[in-house]
Amino acid sequence: MDYTRVSRSGSWLAVVLFVLLGAVLSQANPAEDPEQNVPRDALGAASPEYQQESLAKLMPEQDVGRVPDGLDPVIWSAFVPEDNAMTPQRVALGKKLYFDKRLSADGTVSCATCHDVTRGFTDQLAVSKGIGGQFGKRNAPTTLNAVLLQTLFLDGRSPTLDHQARQPILNPVEMGMADEESAMKAIGDDPEYKKTFQEAYGRDMNYEDLGRAIGAFERTLVFVDSPFRRFLTGDNQAISAEARAGFELYNGKARCAACHPMSPSNPLGTDNRFHNVGVSARHQDFEALGRQAVRLLQEDPSEQKLDELAVGTDLSELGRFMVTRNRVDMGSFRTPLILNIGITPPYMHDGSLATLWDVMDHYNKGGEANPFLDGGIEPLALTEKEIDQLVAFLFTLTDVRFAGENQRQFEQQQAAAKENRPIRDEAIANRQTLPFERRVMGTKNTDQ
Repeated sequence: MDYTRVSRSGSWLAVVLFVLLGAVLSQANPAEDPEQNVPRDALGAASPEYQQESLAKLMPEQDVGRVPDGLDPVIWSAFVPEDNAMTPQRVALGKKLYFDKRLSADGTVSCATCHDVTRGFTDQLAVSKGIGGQFGKRNAPTTLNAVLLQTLFLDGRSPTLDHQARQPILNPVEMGMADEESAMKAIGDDPEYKKTFQEAYGRDMNYEDLGRAIGAFERTLVFVDSPFRRFLTGDNQAISAEARAGFELYNGKARCAACHPMSPSNPLGTDNRFHNVGVSARHQDFEALGRQAVRLLQEDPSEQKLDELAVGTDLSELGRFMVTRNRVDMGSFRTPLILNIGITPPYMHDGSLATLWDVMDHYNKGGEANPFLDGGIEPLALTEKEIDQLVAFLFTLTDVRFAGENQRQFEQQQAAAKENRPIRDEAIANRQTLPFERRVMGTKNTDQ
């Protein structure tokens, strides 16, 4: 615009209108998605260098020997093994290993591929992608705060972080190393590794210490400083009125706290137990899968075989049953962490629910009826307003260091929910018809 041709009074009006127009356009065309500027590899993971730069911004200084802020020292000590005390050398070694793609058979996958710093320490895929373009059968849980879990993997087949860290490297779908010796050989010629293993553990490189080091690094990923936690400690303005209403529903009508208890002493929001909540249950013949699993695991009872079946076959749907062989555990999975839930979509063990609105819809209708459905799962009769309040609350559970990503995810999920959510089944949600009745009658929910 040529402002020299406008009168003095008119020029001010033109400038004001121009600024207002710019503001409107910026709302209609929001700033470029920061994801577009992230260098990513063929599997979609941010480059190791970019991830480490992002991690340094999130955690600029670390005293690894100190109890993380917000955690009780007694509780913390219970989750640090006696044979793997936290030292700077062990954490540094584990960090290097976490980002090292040489630990995969084709040099394309590292721990950080599926647990990406820029994506809430997950890959934000329904199911994870491994070597050779293979997809597994399960959604990648976040490594954020995984130190405080009582068991690892969604079926609890691993007892510690140190043990868990060794499994994906040998899994044929994930990182694909033939055996422990192959994994160590892949990094064995690196003089820095030879030095840092010796400094960290006082002995030569070995596979058990590799797992210990990765576990030590992952124990530093404590992110519990959420707006909701600040609300619990007395800051009444830390969360909105809508989120406060959602918290009341969370503890009451919505019954979320039954499996996801939240308190200063349990900041993660998990009961660390296993439940069949009816995810994708209508597709599964649990009895037939169970018989197949028992036969295969009798033939080869090794933990590597269990890992292979759980990640790469349809037996994945059996969940905890694969570990216990107990019928009541069929289709049961560990209650996930609810802390930082907003930045770790999609949801459930198979990544089948894209947004937190979809998650609330699933529970509102009482899950999917099946013979092994947890007894606590039933229709909730939540209104649309109540679902919005619950989702608003869930987004207050993200650590403040992820505030930007949290807001981006809220807007993205909200838009997706408005466009893709199926029509609400009022009869199911309001208990006019119960899920098992439709199963017996051979009819489907209208939102399927």
